[in-house]
Amino acid sequence: MDSVDVVLLTMNSDRKLKDCINSIYRNVPVNQLIVVDGGSTDRTLSILQDFNSRYGNVKIVTDKKGTRATARQKGIENVTADWFLFVDSDVVLCKNWYSKAQAYIDEDVGAVWGIEVWSTIQSQKTLRLFLVVTRKIFELRGGTHDTLIRTKAVKGIRIPGGLHVFEDAYIKEHIAKKGFRLVACYVPFCIHFRPKIVWTFRGSLDILADAFKCGSPSLLVKLVFANGFYTLYALSQMLNGKKK
Repeated sequence: MDSVDVVLLTMNSDRKLKDCINSIYRNVPVNQLIVVDGGSTDRTLSILQDFNSRYGNVKIVTDKKGTRATARQKGIENVTADWFLFVDSDVVLCKNWYSKAQAYIDEDVGAVWGIEVWSTIQSQKTLRLFLVVTRKIFELRGGTHDTLIRTKAVKGIRIPGGLHVFEDAYIKEHIAKKGFRLVACYVPFCIHFRPKIVWTFRGSLDILADAFKCGSPSLLVKLVFANGFYTLYALSQMLNGKKK
């Protein structure tokens, strides 16, 4: 793999977008940066134009009024390389992300998932528990915040458009049904700068509502205990925010 495509979903993403894209170009050999934008009205598009002026390989695809599922579908349909990387617009990739991911590539591997680490985690004890729980969640539902995927492994995929969440679970299952392995690892990784709204009561309710709307009952049951840790952590962040 001399170079790979990168698929990035955006929607008013200017908060961390520069840092995200800089980390992509520093740590991944980019064939083309495919950006699927949901109709941004902030500085997102001007930031993308700046990067295209610098590198000349940014392709913007519009998906107004779509979902994460329709955006990821459009991103996949624009991939031309043998491998591509899904990256969330609010993450920063670790140093040498791509070269570290290459260590896991084999003929039967369809995807390499790099773990995420929330930027707010400061305690080593919390971090260790977080990594174990997060990897377990990937085994149950997949993940796309920094995931390298063999293009052949998602050939013919049609992600249900209503999946605003759990579209990653659908992609994971599709890859497995194609006969490929999905490799979950602790290195490479990304730092995830989640928006402040996540650490509010309203934000937590919105996340839960989306999950119940899109997730199958069996998957939700499997995720209850794993997500319990996330809920407790979110509550601690809300309490800390009130104290400040």
